[in-house]
Amino acid sequence: MLRPLLCFCALIALTGAQTYTQQTFTESSVLNISSCPITYYGQQYEQLYVNITSGNVTVCFNGFFSPGAGGDCIVVGSMDVQEFTFETNLHPSSFDQNLIRRYLRTIQNSLECYIEIAFSHYHLYVHNLGTQASLLFFTSSPDPAMLETQVGGSTVNTIHTQTYLDISGCRHSGQMYRPRKVISSDPQTCVRLTCNETAALYTSSCGPLERCQGNGICVLDSTCTVTGPTIIDVHGQINSIQDRCAYSLFSTPSLPDFRVLGNFEDRRRTDVSFLDSVTLRVDGHYIHLEQGGRVQLDDSTLTLSSSSQLENGVQLSKDQTGVTAKLSLSNLTISVFFDGDTAQIRLERPAGSSVEGLCGNSSRSLSDLRLPEYSSTSCEMQYSEPADSTINCTSVTERCSLLKKAPFSSCNSDIDPEPYITACTNTLCKYPAVDGLNCQFLKAYARACSLHNHTLDGWTLKTGCSSEAFCQNRTCSDHEFCGEKTVGGDTRCFCRAIFASKYQANNSLGDPTVCKQNSASVTLVGCLLEDKDVDYSVLHLNDPTCRGQADELTHMVTFSFNSSNSCGAVVMSNNSQVIYKNAIMTENSSSIITRHDHVYIDFSCVQTQPDIKTATFRIRDSSVIRHLTSGVWDYTLTMKAFTDAGRTRAVESSTELQLNQKIWVELKTDGLDGNWVVVVTDSCWATDQPPANSTPRYNLIINGCANPADQTVQVVGNGKGTSNYFSFNMFEFTGGSGEVFLHCKVHLCPKRNNCVPTCPAGDRRRRSVSSKYEGEAFISMAWTR
Repeated sequence: MLRPLLCFCALIALTGAQTYTQQTFTESSVLNISSCPITYYGQQYEQLYVNITSGNVTVCFNGFFSPGAGGDCIVVGSMDVQEFTFETNLHPSSFDQNLIRRYLRTIQNSLECYIEIAFSHYHLYVHNLGTQASLLFFTSSPDPAMLETQVGGSTVNTIHTQTYLDISGCRHSGQMYRPRKVISSDPQTCVRLTCNETAALYTSSCGPLERCQGNGICVLDSTCTVTGPTIIDVHGQINSIQDRCAYSLFSTPSLPDFRVLGNFEDRRRTDVSFLDSVTLRVDGHYIHLEQGGRVQLDDSTLTLSSSSQLENGVQLSKDQTGVTAKLSLSNLTISVFFDGDTAQIRLERPAGSSVEGLCGNSSRSLSDLRLPEYSSTSCEMQYSEPADSTINCTSVTERCSLLKKAPFSSCNSDIDPEPYITACTNTLCKYPAVDGLNCQFLKAYARACSLHNHTLDGWTLKTGCSSEAFCQNRTCSDHEFCGEKTVGGDTRCFCRAIFASKYQANNSLGDPTVCKQNSASVTLVGCLLEDKDVDYSVLHLNDPTCRGQADELTHMVTFSFNSSNSCGAVVMSNNSQVIYKNAIMTENSSSIITRHDHVYIDFSCVQTQPDIKTATFRIRDSSVIRHLTSGVWDYTLTMKAFTDAGRTRAVESSTELQLNQKIWVELKTDGLDGNWVVVVTDSCWATDQPPANSTPRYNLIINGCANPADQTVQVVGNGKGTSNYFSFNMFEFTGGSGEVFLHCKVHLCPKRNNCVPTCPAGDRRRRSVSSKYEGEAFISMAWTR
């Protein structure tokens, strides 16, 4: 770059009183400038070759000027010069530097020194600016002159007097390059050689957190690790989750329909939470990465292998180390790995793009990143437990600090081990090192290193760990987690501490008995049975053929019996109640010894009769139906009159009934299980007023039997099923209104008892004593002669 001077004052500034040594030469000479070396277009020189005898004044850096010799020279136009002077200024003033920068805006370095060569009325100043250099060609003569700079014999610039010129540059492989020029670039590696703005060779490549895409573009390559209760974000900062809620791990404003969620749950202790599953929300769909390598798309379980499977734009695969979900959205590539304990989210994105969620900014409050819509209502509740006295925190710290020793130390420069050590010690000084936790944090660091091309040879052998996922392919229910039966031994599903606490408080293995109208059931918790080392398959009810049914998803075990199969249930009476009792027990063993607890769980159901219900109607309404509800019973009772013994011709409102005409009245229920209960008609009577307790009263059925004083009354099927009927001859009250109101009282009786009334002398006497449910039902009808 060249700039002409605007006034003569510039020369005055540069030639003012300074510290220099002046020499005069009358012939071509070699000058030593080692005290103020000049970097001429990128090549530093410590000698000048000044020639005044060739008809031109030339100042060269690598030998006297010779046309075609390919020198680095400054050539001044033809002039007759007999001598020249040479000066070196080693302590230039700040004014000199400011003047250079005023005219040459490309100059950024500081002025260190300069040299001056004067001949006739012309002055040549060459400035040392470190890796940069400039010159000033100045004359006090009214006759202009030309100056030419050459590199390798080729002209670079030509200027007139009174002009500044930037003579900075870079040299590479024998070539000269001007500042801010790219010399070479490899798109595969993103390595670029540049002559930078200060004329220095600069090799650039992707940064420590970047990766070359193979097209000359570097992208930020960062990893977020979530292991146990700890999040190590993309900046290496840590945060810890203390509750059992869902949190946003990653989101970005440029992709509003994409988010990664982390779900936290308790395990053996109520006061320590662990990452339990990871959810990807993609365009309204949910991909759940769960324990044991199970993957669900919305409500469907996927079967995966090591080969990628595309689901809703997400590449899913599974191997012995865990499950990987990978997708590219816009200018973002994200890979989410989950092995059931640790999630590692790898992000490849343009520099400057924002990352939100716990992986992007751990300084945000947890309440801002908690997701209530994906969490249980009680997830924020805090618990406390006494410290585990068996934990040696000193030993834990030594174990966790292995991350700073070989072979892990080879990765320490790229992946800081301190956040992983902190996560490890904070967790294992409070929670026992079981269920793979002794290796979990070491494994998380090793995998983070592998994502940045560090192979930690022998780390598994040195630590006694495995790179395979813990509890792979073992699926536990929501209230369970996968753990070790013994340290380093087989695995099974354990009850979560908070879930188990409600049963342990009552010393129970399951839920209360569920009693229904015709069945009873008890549900036991599978993981609580395993805690007692009880195999549910050896349990049965009183009837050894009645076994528990295990739910494959919840691992709950249900024992039940009903009216079709009582499974040995014992029926007992207690006043007006009937009790059905059964028991869950361990099958008898032929062995003379046992190492398992004997199980005997007694359970029962108590059933009662509905409350009293009363209804009145006229016979011309044909029939009356009453809906009765009490306790577990919910049924209807119908009273209907007929004119024939087969009960096919119902009495209608238009039916004319004659005195002494026989009619049949049926009492029928709907909604009862005939295998369990029967209907017993206790009594039926007539009054001339609607109230059932009014007088006069005429009895038709007494204590379940026909009134012996009325030979027209017959009772059929009483106490044998869910319906019965009786017959009598029509009558009216003497001196009454002509209306007759018929009332009946019934009750339900357990079928296992003898519910048929005993009526000696042709059903004319008292009934037998049988158990009945508490409460009775009344139903009434009326007719008009």
